[in-house]
Amino acid sequence: MSGPGPSAPAGLGEFGRIERYLRPLAAGFPGALGLNDDAALVDVPLGHQLVVTTDAMVAGVHFLPSDPPADIAHKLLAVNLSDLAAKGATPLAYSLVTGLPKDTPDSWLAAFAAGLGEGQARWGIHLAGGDSVSTAGPMNLTISALGLVPTGRMVRRAGARPGDLVFVSGCIGDGVLGLMLALGTLERPDSVGGGDYLLSRLRRPEPRLPLAPVLLAHASAAADVSDGLVADVGHIASASGVRVVIDSATVPVSDPALGLLAEWPGLLAEMLTGGDDYEVVFTAPADHRNAILAAAASAGVPVTAIGRVEVGEGVSVLDRAGQPLSLGKSGWQHF
Repeated sequence: MSGPGPSAPAGLGEFGRIERYLRPLAAGFPGALGLNDDAALVDVPLGHQLVVTTDAMVAGVHFLPSDPPADIAHKLLAVNLSDLAAKGATPLAYSLVTGLPKDTPDSWLAAFAAGLGEGQARWGIHLAGGDSVSTAGPMNLTISALGLVPTGRMVRRAGARPGDLVFVSGCIGDGVLGLMLALGTLERPDSVGGGDYLLSRLRRPEPRLPLAPVLLAHASAAADVSDGLVADVGHIASASGVRVVIDSATVPVSDPALGLLAEWPGLLAEMLTGGDDYEVVFTAPADHRNAILAAAASAGVPVTAIGRVEVGEGVSVLDRAGQPLSLGKSGWQHF
């Protein structure tokens, strides 16, 4: 793990930082070669394929510069593992690129590395290598995560068929509500701890890795909910050449979110399109419903049926009366 560029601020320096904070994160992955080489070695077991996903986070865009470094590390790793979960993959290893402002202190990287270590222990993955550079712009951080799936079994966005049901894990809307709280554009909910819960869902999302075997067994298509439920369902609809109908009354929401909705019903559109949930939305044959709900419950991941797949194109969201709901936008746009 190396990287030419402007030197780090007074302190350990680039290679001292790698030695102290990053090399220990690679200790559990032999192919990392102790971060002493220009590349890592990855063995793919017979009968499996490698799944690769990459996500970047930029200060002021994906996280607030004031967010705790351990929370930033948790989220950076989690958003990549959320992609692997939606593909039905088991985590293997990851590479890390850090673009840090020159005045970033050693203590920031120490806390960031500690957050990565917590995530590694939680999700069974290790650092394989990467790069470190200095930047005059905002902090930017990138992870490429590697996972394994049985050959030919990766769950794609394409594959949804008319007659399938649409399912989603967890709750929808907590991430964007947490962001609104963090930015001060939304009042904290009255419920004790409700605001803290929503902020934690924003800063420390939980990738639905235990759901991967359920997806491999039942899903016809899947995506992780990062850009917003409607947008990510739209990705499935477009890739599969189908129309998806979502019943908004069945979309699961948390108790703190429900309390806010009772006071400000207009928040529903933000919750359906705002993103940052890192849940999994997937389609599956209708006759698999009971098996899916039972398997997901056994895996400890709540799953809810929220819609259906039809002939046609696009996404339609219905209100409680069964009428199309006007949302104004579909989700997060990167450009």
